Amino acid sequence: MATINVNVDEKIKEQAKATLDYLGTNFTNVINMLLRQIILTESIPFEVKIPKLNAETIKAMEDAEKGIGLSKGYKDLKEMWKDIEKED
Repeated sequence: MATINVNVDEKIKEQAKATLDYLGTNFTNVINMLLRQIILTESIPFEVKIPKLNAETIKAMEDAEKGIGLSKGYKDLKEMWKDIEKED
């Protein structure tokens, strides 16, 4: 047996571990499956691509960057209540 050391973002590792636990498997099994598929297919056994965003998502992202459509922020509750009472 050989050992492979991989550096992975801690958050990603924990999220993946939770999914693998739910599926009843672990990193070792998945890595072994991946490596066998690489050998069998002589390729990366899944599609690697940049996800395409639809026009609505792109517009929402652009608006958020410009601050359009975002909720107003408040420094404290007093300021928030003052603003709410002003709307009546």
